[in-house]
Amino acid sequence: MPQKIIFATQHYQYLKDRILTLINNRWENGQLEIRDFPDGEHYHRILSDVSNKEVILIGGTIDDKETLELYDLASGSIQLGALSVDIVIPYFGYSTMERAVKYGEIVKAKTRAVLFSSLPNTSRGNRIIMIDLHVDGITWYFESGIRPTHLYAKDFVKEAAVELANGQPFVLASTDAGRAKWVESLANDLHVPAAFVFKKRLSGEETAITAISADVNDKTVIIYDDMIRTGGSLIHAAEAYRDAGAREICVITTHGIFAGNGFQRIKKSGLFGRVICTDTHPNALLIEDDLLRVKSVDKLIVESLTTAKPV
Repeated sequence: MPQKIIFATQHYQYLKDRILTLINNRWENGQLEIRDFPDGEHYHRILSDVSNKEVILIGGTIDDKETLELYDLASGSIQLGALSVDIVIPYFGYSTMERAVKYGEIVKAKTRAVLFSSLPNTSRGNRIIMIDLHVDGITWYFESGIRPTHLYAKDFVKEAAVELANGQPFVLASTDAGRAKWVESLANDLHVPAAFVFKKRLSGEETAITAISADVNDKTVIIYDDMIRTGGSLIHAAEAYRDAGAREICVITTHGIFAGNGFQRIKKSGLFGRVICTDTHPNALLIEDDLLRVKSVDKLIVESLTTAKPV
């Protein structure tokens, strides 16, 4: 059986380390040399032998530098004779730019997909693994022989909801009707009611909540959203649930991006009892606060990487 070797970009070393610990270091720990030149260019060297090995690369497209680092490492691994390449992107950046609304807008989710699709094929093929995409249709942007795989962190959400509820009845809610079907599916699995808010757009930057789809009076409301960036939409939805009589409000999100002072805004609002997210984005690990609990997606990734795949 071919040997697996795992690498990670600079921002995702923590996830590589967690995966190696989880599997008791059964895979080879890939070594890299990375440094920056004075003019801002970046140097990468793959120190480990990857020839005829199954290469696993962990990295998110959280910014342009990280994206190119991931692409360069994949390209270098292929040039050095990797048997296969699995690129694990826990958080796929630009996922909200999956379509053009105004003339001239560049669909960044597609351009990123096309970039990775340009990688030459290995003898056993290349695969892109992504977690809880904002829009499932992003997988259709990948071209050539690359195989996109969309992993759903459904078990994480259900386990987090049960933990937050602590044996008490609760309503699983979303921030808007756009995530209603996904939240309803999760609520059905948990045998609890689902709720979402109706919004009316007042301007390009401002929305108003006009109604709530379920009775939340004197109930615990657990809001799920696939990502939290600035926290604005989350806070507006929580205000609506509070005004409708919710006794307590907690939050589950897969991607805790917390851009800018997003987490501080959430905490300062005083609306939330607890927040649980995963470690798909490194920003979540920078926050040390009792309000936030971060759980790893290491098991989800390992399960995907150890599942038999066609040759």
